[in-house]
Amino acid sequence: MAPVLRLITIPISHYCEKARWALERAEMPYREERHVQGIHRVAARRAGGGATVPVLVTPEGTLGESEQILAWIDEHVPAEQRLFPTQPRERSEVLALCRRFDERLGPSGRRLMYVHMLPQRGLMLRFNNQGVPRWEDRTMRWGWPLLMRLGRRELGIRPGIEAEDQAVVWRELDFVAALLADGRPHLGGERFGAADLTFAALSTAVIVPPVYGVPLPQPDALAPHTAALVKRAREHPAGRYALDLFVERRRSLHRDPTQTWRDQGRPATGCG
Repeated sequence: MAPVLRLITIPISHYCEKARWALERAEMPYREERHVQGIHRVAARRAGGGATVPVLVTPEGTLGESEQILAWIDEHVPAEQRLFPTQPRERSEVLALCRRFDERLGPSGRRLMYVHMLPQRGLMLRFNNQGVPRWEDRTMRWGWPLLMRLGRRELGIRPGIEAEDQAVVWRELDFVAALLADGRPHLGGERFGAADLTFAALSTAVIVPPVYGVPLPQPDALAPHTAALVKRAREHPAGRYALDLFVERRRSLHRDPTQTWRDQGRPATGCG
């Protein structure tokens, strides 16, 4: 039997979802080790990574970037299942798209949603702490005021940043919609690939898909101004494309409830 891989995550992280999706798509057994923000840095470093997650621990070494994880997975699956093209020019184009989304859509979408969710303490903790160790859940609840201040500083949240991040997010959605306007079925051409998976995963912050590695709060549970943001993103042509990918490509990985690809961990106390 193939060894079970270890995936270090923050449960709601869209970069971690990118790795989860790729692993499950490749049917690679793995154990997910979930942590809350801040403590994830310690867990990542102990696993051999840096200060960020996801971190994937493999028999061949530790990978600390989502792009590296996708590339490693591609090396261990048949050619027809790979996410990256084999031809150098096509591969370069797909890599450029992935890196664009990693550098623009991912950070701005994440910070934008934190701006919306941090004031909603109960809802935030309920979904944020799914499957983390109990002591981490308690620590985050007891230390919420301090963690709020640290989180805002770490994320660079300041007056006016919400408008700047929204502009970046809509620009990236417009960019994707323009690519798809020529009739291509996927961002890289005819096949679903790394660019599609990366875009869909990193758009999670604003489309909050109903199909995801962990449950996400849907619009009817969100504050009105947050629900309006999600509704606008979902109605955008690129937002609809991302939702379709989750429904068509991600849902199919969860059809059989007996699958044991992931160890969800012990549920945190106080959630719900």
